Amino acid sequence: MTSSSHQTAPSTMEARNKPARVSMWSAAMGVGLIVAIFATPMFWLMYGSYYTLAMFVFGLVAIPAGHLGRRRGKRLGGRDRGLALLGIVTGWLLVFCSLLLVLVYAGALVGIGFLTDATS
Repeated sequence: MTSSSHQTAPSTMEARNKPARVSMWSAAMGVGLIVAIFATPMFWLMYGSYYTLAMFVFGLVAIPAGHLGRRRGKRLGGRDRGLALLGIVTGWLLVFCSLLLVLVYAGALVGIGFLTDATS
């Protein structure tokens, strides 16, 4: 080894690990997704109407909370505005899906009614 290829050891400030915020967030979201995949059908089978109502209520809460978060993020220099937008979009999706579930359920009941009338 020559003296020109000799590398210096990193300083103590560079050698320290930074907190893994992204990794912890990703792990928490992954666990939440796995739980949601298993819990959603189970809750729907056991408590379908309550689950649909909860979806609707949570969506109604997420929409104004997201708008408030966007306004607050504007005052803070644009910080976390994307997360607030995600709350708004998720809220509208929850409201739309819960209303769609109610329409599907009502359509199924009407269809069953027509089937029983046709057979009798």
